[in-house]
Amino acid sequence: MRTMAQVRQALSSLSGFPEWLPAGHIVEQHFVDILRRTFELHGFSGIQTRAVEPLSELTKKGETSKEVYLLSRLQADPAESEADPRKQLGLHFDLTVPFARYVVDNAGLLTFPFKRYQIQKVWRGERPQEGRFREFIQADIDIVGDGALPLHHDVEVPLIMHEALSALPVPAVTIHVSNRKVAQGFYQSIGIDTDRLIEVLRVVDKLDKIGPEKVAAELTQSVGTTAQQAAQALRLATITGTDGQDVSDQVLRALAGAEPTELLIEGLAELTALLEATGRRRPGAVIADLKIARGLDYYTGTVYESFMAGHEDLGSVCSGGRYDSLATNGKRTFPGVGISIGLSRLLARVIGEGLVQVSRAVPTTVLVAVTDEAHRCASDAVADALRARGISADVAPSAAKFGKQIKAADKRAIPFVWFPGAEGAPDSVKDIRSGEQVEADAATWQPPTDDAAPRITVSPAADCSPADGQDGCEVDSAS
Repeated sequence: MRTMAQVRQALSSLSGFPEWLPAGHIVEQHFVDILRRTFELHGFSGIQTRAVEPLSELTKKGETSKEVYLLSRLQADPAESEADPRKQLGLHFDLTVPFARYVVDNAGLLTFPFKRYQIQKVWRGERPQEGRFREFIQADIDIVGDGALPLHHDVEVPLIMHEALSALPVPAVTIHVSNRKVAQGFYQSIGIDTDRLIEVLRVVDKLDKIGPEKVAAELTQSVGTTAQQAAQALRLATITGTDGQDVSDQVLRALAGAEPTELLIEGLAELTALLEATGRRRPGAVIADLKIARGLDYYTGTVYESFMAGHEDLGSVCSGGRYDSLATNGKRTFPGVGISIGLSRLLARVIGEGLVQVSRAVPTTVLVAVTDEAHRCASDAVADALRARGISADVAPSAAKFGKQIKAADKRAIPFVWFPGAEGAPDSVKDIRSGEQVEADAATWQPPTDDAAPRITVSPAADCSPADGQDGCEVDSAS
């Protein structure tokens, strides 16, 4: 078993572009495989979209603050540097914008509601720091409707993502939810005019970073709310819970006698229904947290953020929400709800903090020894027979003394060494960890299940305290 220090991987020296050593890549692939299997179990189809989109497409969703990597040819004509923005191309910075374009382009060929998952690299030109990269993998699921999308999908999406995250060897994750209609309806109810709603949401979203006093000061001094409105906004932001009716009652009490708007009532009904449904199906997985104000440019209802126990400093490990105008072709509108994991962000913490251990950094189960170069063909035949049965095998690179071949296998953490029989003698296989050596036939021998592939287990360093009603880290996960 590799130690935690051996599992930790150095990032690439080019800031913001992570690279893993083989053990780290095994962890990454294990995460991807679990996510893919979970999404497919729930009926999601996998897709890939092109890495490049027109700049006009990338910026039309209000994401102008993102630093898009533009493409240009090194030998391009200087006149092309002033190209029409509609013809400029850039690397996508998330998977939602290209997915919206994909839906419109293929609307006539898709069946709605369309359930898709996508695990793909994206590029974002922001300042690299812990958990923030310029090149990283995202894992998204979205459900898109044609004209309408029932609210039960707002329940489905976070439960699927929680199931997927719970299957990973990571500390327990809790999904926090709110509803944009609740926040907007509440602010309207207490007299904050529509022109200031977005700015109020932006300031309240800073609560965890700068604290309530600074938020209140910014609301009154910069946004122009009254002291009472600022106090009510802060009271709303502190409301949490898993009981939908209790959360709704707290919100109405925070109005301090003000009349709730229809938008607020609608939002509370949606939030209450979501909490009741998630509480029945997966207790403890989802909690209301009314300070969430993400996706100010396009989310229209439910919003999600997720936090990993003991690693709240990392921020949200996955987030998303409902967007009733995900895409349109002018005649049809395609509402959607989705949630996304910043997979590289999560992996950087898991690998960097040594939260997992990897049994070996290679897929190889058996190293077939070579008696001498004249008989290498015999070793090749054994390896081919093992591979034909799904057993990963490699052949020793040289016909050194058997002791050296065993040491070479041990250095790579390959658990078994196979010795072809000489002059008609039977073959044998040795477990180099225990020293046990037995006769074996490549047509029938099977390694123990635990040795069939690299195994990822939870490190003692990981805090796997479970959320209420949920399991903690999965232990002894096969890659």
